[in-house]
Amino acid sequence: MWVWLFVCFIVGIAIYGIVPTIIIRKKRVRLFREGTASDCLALTFDDGPDPYYTPKLLDLLKKYGVKATFFVVGRKVERYPDIVRRMAEEGHEIGIHNYRHISNWLLPPIWLDWGVRRAAKAIERATGQRPVYYRPPWGHFNAWTPIVQKRYTTVLWSHILGDWNEKIGTMELFRRLRSSIRGGAVIVLHDNGDALGADKRAPEQMLSALELLFKDEAAKKMRWVTITELRNVQTNTQISAM
Repeated sequence: MWVWLFVCFIVGIAIYGIVPTIIIRKKRVRLFREGTASDCLALTFDDGPDPYYTPKLLDLLKKYGVKATFFVVGRKVERYPDIVRRMAEEGHEIGIHNYRHISNWLLPPIWLDWGVRRAAKAIERATGQRPVYYRPPWGHFNAWTPIVQKRYTTVLWSHILGDWNEKIGTMELFRRLRSSIRGGAVIVLHDNGDALGADKRAPEQMLSALELLFKDEAAKKMRWVTITELRNVQTNTQISAM
């Protein structure tokens, strides 16, 4: 009996979550994952805000004049609204990463809808700005996600570098970051190490690798922009080409 229940569970996850994820990613249904600008790219950060690492990250971005996009967890926004407010005040963009960091494969429709709405309200209370972007944890979708997506632009990435794994090391992460520098890239990093599968101290080496990147000559030639700025550059380029 338990074997059959397990099989039914796996089949259910596949039908409800895995198959829709494959289709949505392949067809790029309401997705933005990279731009076309030759001199711009976007840094994005998931899973925060973190009371220790996120302020240090904001200090680093401010030092080098870099703007980024943060996909925040609603529950943490409620705990640390001042950090999210600082993000907005310093010109960064803020999107939804759900209310809790749970795969959409495991969320029934009502929970998914509730979580996204609550996260959006938390962001709006903290910043006075209504979020327009959504990134599901791990990039997982489900059969209900296209309904939720109608309210937002869903942002994935062109480069995911495994920075949540502390074993990678600072220099290897820097190498991966440097290799990701190209026009239109959307790079995802993590300013919190509490998510399932992440190493708690991994953001520390992410910060070190990021500072090395900002000092690199190739990085200095690029414009580091928010997702909206990257999309606007792409739109303006298309219009000028007409």
